[in-house]
Amino acid sequence: MSPADLAGVADPADPATAPAAGTPALVIVGAGPRATGVIERVAANAPELYPSSRLDIHLVDPYPPGPGRIWRAEQSPLLWMNSHAQDVTMFTDDTVETAGPVLPGPALHEWAGTDGQAFADRRTQGAYLRWVYEKAVAALPPGITVHHHARRALRLTGPPDGRQEVWLEGAEHPLPADLVILAQGHLDADLDHEQQRLSRYARRHGLVHLPPDFTADTDLSALRAGEPVLVRGFGLAFIDLMVLLTEGRGGRHEGDTYVPSGREPVLYVGSRRGVPYHAKLGYTWDDGERPPLPRYLGPDQIDELLARPDGYDFARDVWPLIEKELGFAHYHRLFTAHAERTAMAWPDFDEKYAVCPPGSPELAALVSAAVPDPADRLDLRAVDHPLDGVRHPSYDGLQDGIRAYITADLDRRHDPRTARTWLSSSDCSPCTGSWCGSATSVLGGTATSATSPRGLPGRGCGNCSRCRGPGWCGSSAPG
Repeated sequence: MSPADLAGVADPADPATAPAAGTPALVIVGAGPRATGVIERVAANAPELYPSSRLDIHLVDPYPPGPGRIWRAEQSPLLWMNSHAQDVTMFTDDTVETAGPVLPGPALHEWAGTDGQAFADRRTQGAYLRWVYEKAVAALPPGITVHHHARRALRLTGPPDGRQEVWLEGAEHPLPADLVILAQGHLDADLDHEQQRLSRYARRHGLVHLPPDFTADTDLSALRAGEPVLVRGFGLAFIDLMVLLTEGRGGRHEGDTYVPSGREPVLYVGSRRGVPYHAKLGYTWDDGERPPLPRYLGPDQIDELLARPDGYDFARDVWPLIEKELGFAHYHRLFTAHAERTAMAWPDFDEKYAVCPPGSPELAALVSAAVPDPADRLDLRAVDHPLDGVRHPSYDGLQDGIRAYITADLDRRHDPRTARTWLSSSDCSPCTGSWCGSATSVLGGTATSATSPRGLPGRGCGNCSRCRGPGWCGSSAPG
């Protein structure tokens, strides 16, 4: 029997696939990577912990076990992962602290035979997860059986000290469970009041409103060619949306130029920050030490916060420690990898940094003296709100400003000479005036068009690790 047969669909209402009487049962709701990891660990520990025991493992998920919903094969190959292939693995090695055995295996790039710095598409990740799942199932001893129930779990009942019952959609009887693991990952959400209001408004006026959703599951056919579309959000989901509505509709790239198919709508995107998040780094960290973390926010500090009789306040007690920890990592990297960009020896800076309160004038003075270039300094407020206080009097100026901002971001993050850490306060370094946008009154953020001459810059936004080089993003002209 193949691993796929072992994981065949089981119906709790069918006596042939119902849990065996008296056999311990583990029910895992969600059959994606987390569930796959649980099965891999059960298989790894089975020789020692379950040498002759019986166990029924029930996976509840309408999507295929291994990839689950997010990484399933039935989605566009244009949708990429947000991590380098070399950073993705389902196996343990000597860096993992675990009570069970370490069983190494290939990372995604090794399994797929691709460049470790590449960003694999989600279908490739799904195939990898399916392979890991089947490998884990095949490694289980004969007494441990996996059943996949291609249904949704509706509710969980049962006494606190007794067997639980997992009720499945379309099944008359529940699955009894000695242990239930909820591994659903990201959950769908009901529409909040604002989304309901927008949906009602769209219906009254004959418009289309697509609420927040997993992009691969969204029906985009209602967005017709040439029509204006307001997009709220400049993050990961926007990148998926833009790709599906440009390349996914037949657009192509010729060198640095995007050639539209004519089937694209016109996207006007806005967000609270007004710009995309930083591009991924286009180089590897081959020099400089990794910062010895944790330093200012570790187990000791967490224990102290938890032990306070009156509790703690995040803004007052926790955030300063986070800021101090991030700053330490940032400057450790800068000083060890690019000492030429600093004006002080690292031991001296480290000693003085340790006694400066977060956000204090003393800390600002220390950083100013030790780091001459403001672009190398860490300013978390500027990272979070890069356009605070910046304005531009015209729409064209807004578009030019966005292009300048994104181009500078891409250039810096693809130039190893400026490598330091993943955070920077240089978000507004391209500003040559107040450019950030007169569209906030309409969109609540920066507006831009993804398929018009006044669209996103020809260099692309670089968000979601998706930048493929100049010209991919959907802009038909550089200005």
